[in-house]
Amino acid sequence: MSGRMLLTVLAVVGLFSMPTFAEEGATPVGRINVPPGFEVELLYSVPIEEQGSWVAMTFDDKGRMIVSDQYGKLYRVTVPAIGTEDDIQIKPLNIDIGMAHGLLYAFDSLYAMVNGSNKDDDDKFRTGMYRVVDSDGDGELDEVRQLRKLTGAGEHGPHSMVLSPDGKSLFVCAGNHTDVTEFDESRVPRNWGEDILLDRMWDARGHARGRLAPGGWIAKVSPDGQNWELFSNGFRNEFDIAFNTDGELFTYDADMEWDIGAPWYRPTRVNHVTSGSEFGWRSGTGKWPEYYPDSLGSVVDIGLGSPTGIVFGTGAKFPAKYQRALFIADWSYGTIYAVHLDPQGASYQGTAEEFITAQPLPVTDMLVNPHDGALYFSIGGRRTQSGLYRVTYTGDEPVAPAPRLRAPADEVRATRYMIEQMHGKQHPEIVDAAWPYLKHEDRHMRFAARVAIEHEPVETWADLAVAETNPVALIQAAIALARNGSETHRDALVQALNRLAWNELTRSGQLDLLRAYSLVLIRLGEGDEAVRQSIIARLDDKFPSGDRDQDRELAKLLIALRAPGIAERTLQALATARTQEDQIHYALALKDLETGWTIDQRRAYFDWFNRAAAHRGGMSFGGFLQNIRNEAIETLTDEERKQLEDVLNAKPPEPIDPLAALEPRPVVKKWTVDELVPLADAKLSHRDYGRGRELFATAVCFRCHRVRGEGGTIGPDLTGAGRRFNNRNLLEAMVEPDKVISDQYQKMMFLLDDGRVVEGRVINLSNNSMHVLTDMFDPAKLTVIERDQVEESMPAKTSMMPAGLLDRFTEDEILDLLAFLKSGGDPQHPVFATEAASE
Repeated sequence: MSGRMLLTVLAVVGLFSMPTFAEEGATPVGRINVPPGFEVELLYSVPIEEQGSWVAMTFDDKGRMIVSDQYGKLYRVTVPAIGTEDDIQIKPLNIDIGMAHGLLYAFDSLYAMVNGSNKDDDDKFRTGMYRVVDSDGDGELDEVRQLRKLTGAGEHGPHSMVLSPDGKSLFVCAGNHTDVTEFDESRVPRNWGEDILLDRMWDARGHARGRLAPGGWIAKVSPDGQNWELFSNGFRNEFDIAFNTDGELFTYDADMEWDIGAPWYRPTRVNHVTSGSEFGWRSGTGKWPEYYPDSLGSVVDIGLGSPTGIVFGTGAKFPAKYQRALFIADWSYGTIYAVHLDPQGASYQGTAEEFITAQPLPVTDMLVNPHDGALYFSIGGRRTQSGLYRVTYTGDEPVAPAPRLRAPADEVRATRYMIEQMHGKQHPEIVDAAWPYLKHEDRHMRFAARVAIEHEPVETWADLAVAETNPVALIQAAIALARNGSETHRDALVQALNRLAWNELTRSGQLDLLRAYSLVLIRLGEGDEAVRQSIIARLDDKFPSGDRDQDRELAKLLIALRAPGIAERTLQALATARTQEDQIHYALALKDLETGWTIDQRRAYFDWFNRAAAHRGGMSFGGFLQNIRNEAIETLTDEERKQLEDVLNAKPPEPIDPLAALEPRPVVKKWTVDELVPLADAKLSHRDYGRGRELFATAVCFRCHRVRGEGGTIGPDLTGAGRRFNNRNLLEAMVEPDKVISDQYQKMMFLLDDGRVVEGRVINLSNNSMHVLTDMFDPAKLTVIERDQVEESMPAKTSMMPAGLLDRFTEDEILDLLAFLKSGGDPQHPVFATEAASE
């Protein structure tokens, strides 16, 4: 029996009490889970009243650490050598600066990104970038120089800084509440816009209301702070950035947790930050889906969380795969992931491994110490209990510096670098040099080429765009021309797009074409009736297509164009949608259709809102639904309001148990894993994709799990589950969910001093309070408990996933559901091959 299991058993039977939160200070290492061979030390539990809550760290040139309290001073920390019993030394820095979200020691200076106040006369430190130097050579930092005032404070203000790979400049990042500063240069074309086809709705609770593109941004800055070059934008709130040994930049961007359950929710995700890139954050319902060709997607989606510090394992005395890994911190759920990156074309794909987990463990920053090869991390933030930890490897694997792995993608990336050198410049030869790469098979290559072309005067390449004959290049050129051209280019551009044969395009090409049409309408306008009718003629018979993403885009386009009969077809799509996210997407789109309705269609539309009251999501979810309904009502005539009075005034139904949909199905049998594994091994071929997907919805799996971008995020993303787990693993997770519970998704059980027991996941912290999610089907339902109320705490022995979900399904249904999971939601997967296709 493991020590962890023994501790839990003793606590359950009353022979041992887990430490109370009121007594323990920083999270004890006994509650922290690490992979075999790794050890965690708690070096220092920060006295919060005296030294605050630490959120940023850096090492100086002598190997000493400098840290910042989120709301106070800077401190110098001398950590004891590994394996010694020396005491840690903490010394406040005698300089008038603090409240730093980012610290970096470089060029014989300490750089600090202060996140305080936007007012010069405020008692708080003025938000901006500072350089602190030792002016008299006595070994003490003593002179503070303000390099750049920035406008944007709070947790979405300016954040971290890193040294560039060549050691000649700095890179800084800022969240979406940071105004764009004055950039001397820009690799990003400066023509950014919202680029939302239908009306955007702001967050129902007012968050980020009025915040417009470009959103969060990343800039390259000279050491003296005088030259600022915009490098990338379109983030929500990227707290930190890091370069790998290839010199490639990455970040870990935030989600908007209040959007959970809505189609515009985007999970926390790791982004590969390339020159001139755009990542599509827009406020409220305006967030771009990851497949838009005028943005770039993620390396790996993580899910719910609150991103903070990130660092590569370069220089760590760890096994090779962890030296190459990107470590990312999730503050809310107490997790440090190791993201393993695989070069793919001009970019990367990643897989995330839970590296360190605990509840609570609000990780704020991480560093690899180049002097001892250990990984250091801090916890704290929002005036919560802070601590400093060290992670070392004591296992048997080699820890020698990992050699760089050459990959077939190296040549492709080298070409991408060449194209990116053209960004932000104007030269007569750039268009000719970049144009051939508009048709490249790699998304990042096409993006880099388009950005290079967009920096050139539009009159030098507009005719090339409309004359292009390669379909892939034409679509990319059309996107560039829509973004940079004028109304005079519209008719020729639409005619060029209309030449393309839909069925000769790949699926991604079809989605790119739809986006190109949308950008023409957004940027250049609808034009005359002939233009509108020509686009309708090209697209009208494509909807519905049966492809989720295409149908979402087609519905928006045809609604914007007021296509005949689009109300009925979109209502049908809404009625047959299997997830609440898809339903809400169509309801939101229909809100903007003012004409072409019958009264019965209007009735069916508003009746959906009454039924949708049973849906659940994040904190803004209910407000969004109400606001969509209210704006749709504004489009009604007085006569329509009178005819619809009964449905408009109907009382919404009470919330229902999401599992209630299973109750009409009779219990087939109490299935066991041992019964199902042989069936799966023998019969998992020629399965029914449509039924598997439908059963995934019927079993309410979509409520918590995401597959190919569809579904919820309370539970793990299952898109890659079929590649990582065998049939037995997957069936055990469904039939026996309590058998193995991931640390990341494990509930905690809290016994409070008033006798109450609260079970759930800690998902947020503030001062002394913990916010606990107790119902996975209702992400907005949180129980707040105070740390000093907790008498005992321990991992719960039951999963948040309900048991017995498969007992109402037949053998064939279970096999179809399992096939859907094995395929990762891909209808082309071999498990769905027909007899004819497999011969």
